[in-house]
Amino acid sequence: MDKCRKILMQYWGFSQFRPLQEDIIASVLEKKDTLALMPTGGGKSITFQVPALAMDGICIVVTPLIALMKDQVEGLKKKGIKAVAVYSGMSKEEIDIAMDNCIYGDFKFLYCSPERLGTEIFRMRLPKMNVNLLAIDESHCISQWGYDFRPSYLKIAEIREIIPDVPVLAVTATATPIVVDDIMKQLKFRQPNVFRMSFERKNLVYLVREVEDKISYLLKVFGPTRGSGIVYVRNRMKTKEISDFLNKNGISSDYYHAGLTDELRSSKQDAWKSGRVRVIVATNAFGMGIDKPDVRTVVHVDLPDSPEAYFQEAGRAGRDGNRSFAVLLYNTNDKLSISQRIETNFPDLFEVKTVYNALGNFFQIPYGSGKYMAYDFDLAKFVGTYRMNVQKAYSSLKILEQEGYIEVTDSINNPSKVKFLLGRDDLYRFQVANEAFDAFIKLLLRSYEGLFSSYVSIDESVLSKRANIPLDSVYKYLNKLSSAKILHYIPRRNKPVVVYTEERLEDKALLLSVESYRLRKDRYVEKAETMLHYATATNKCRSVILLQYFGQNDAYRCGQCDVCLKRNEADVSKYEFDLIVQDIKNLLHEPLLLVDISKKLEQRYGSEKLTKVIRYLLDNGKLKYNEEQYLQWVH
Repeated sequence: MDKCRKILMQYWGFSQFRPLQEDIIASVLEKKDTLALMPTGGGKSITFQVPALAMDGICIVVTPLIALMKDQVEGLKKKGIKAVAVYSGMSKEEIDIAMDNCIYGDFKFLYCSPERLGTEIFRMRLPKMNVNLLAIDESHCISQWGYDFRPSYLKIAEIREIIPDVPVLAVTATATPIVVDDIMKQLKFRQPNVFRMSFERKNLVYLVREVEDKISYLLKVFGPTRGSGIVYVRNRMKTKEISDFLNKNGISSDYYHAGLTDELRSSKQDAWKSGRVRVIVATNAFGMGIDKPDVRTVVHVDLPDSPEAYFQEAGRAGRDGNRSFAVLLYNTNDKLSISQRIETNFPDLFEVKTVYNALGNFFQIPYGSGKYMAYDFDLAKFVGTYRMNVQKAYSSLKILEQEGYIEVTDSINNPSKVKFLLGRDDLYRFQVANEAFDAFIKLLLRSYEGLFSSYVSIDESVLSKRANIPLDSVYKYLNKLSSAKILHYIPRRNKPVVVYTEERLEDKALLLSVESYRLRKDRYVEKAETMLHYATATNKCRSVILLQYFGQNDAYRCGQCDVCLKRNEADVSKYEFDLIVQDIKNLLHEPLLLVDISKKLEQRYGSEKLTKVIRYLLDNGKLKYNEEQYLQWVH
């Protein structure tokens, strides 16, 4: 572990690992298949990056989050660590070179989406790589019992057969007990091996407020408090509406959603991170790679779809360990909106097939073609062309993705890239023979390294400024050189992408599993109802509800959520409460009638206080009645 600590200090500047990180790393170094459950902000990436650097060879990191994948690769490069990413939207040439560099170069990390694992190019190159670790991020996606099932994750088990001696590290921030078992089953763990970090956040205060006018109530949330905040809403229009409202009332705010350009999203995020903007109002698109430690308040205006989503988003508050607040605003309309969401999120399978056929026509893909092809996708244009409901069309696309027919990505910033196709000697001869291009080629070579060996990201505006020529001239040089086969120029892309993971099928050949559809729908309803229970609970600690959902059954009341505070108002102090609980527990070494407990403890504590504590313990699952109506302690 000394080597790992030196790596931690050298690249991250930390002298010690966080709790559980060292145990997980030790397990990986012992070549054990390992599952790590670590809450958002718990330092998951270090658990695979550090041991991978300590071992010979390359680590393959599988993640579905392309934006986060690119951020991590850039972060590693800045530390001087060689890393590369392979994902949807890259050209075949880019992927070829990236994979070859992983075989013949001294790269330490290959990040890839799960969909890339099944491609022929990946499977052919994999046996030639010296792989030291297979790291699976967001590993809950492999389980049909999870909240974000991705069938492409199931291909990981096939990959393990190609590299059987390579250990697996699966990491996730949210997994219920049934999902934990399923992850290990699907990844073919040699033996169960789970490390759990407590999901309890003692510095985070969970509050639910039942209010009719949610937007106006935000002034009560942010008016008296200090520090930065996040407000989560479900639709894009509402982000701007709420942001404008906050600004008009003296609370510095901006809005954020996936429909904005990459430049605009980046500038808004930077303004919030730097403190120039206090509150960001956003859809769930805001979250990946957010590492601002001093967020004091996270507010959900709309009820999230699942406890997993809520826990992750609320958990972005208070990562610095200081007291922070997770506020959920609720009213009776939320129950109605859940029913509406179920309808839009689960269109009938006939509608799904209709969307699939329309998509193939939209891209003009012949039947039997299109496999692994990536297409720029404009959802608004698509639904407008075929007069579809935008929400149902999007949900249909996600169902087709879950069935393994397509992959749908949100807008991705893919910068322009260049690679020289000639060697240095041939390029020099071209420069001598074509003086008009000589200065521009020299500019490229001075500005960027590695142009002969791999595709390099470039910025046309930077080249324009350095050469003191119009931007249009830069584009002309690049396109002419590309046409002349001197270099390969891939212009910048910033659009959502649809990838066909299978060839386009005729209607009768498109098989949609009714069983899987019903399972996902049932799971969605179950999770939505759990969130509804969380919002409406009046007797059970908010923190306990969340922790028990994730299998932490020994969770104890937080003492600071709105439910606990209300209980404290009933003239039962924490000291008295703990004494009564301990006395009840001591009495119940065998089941007793309620009247017998009352006889023994009523005189000491009073009937009212004793009744309140017993009711609380019943509501929170610490006490229960057996078949004979005797009370017993639940271990």
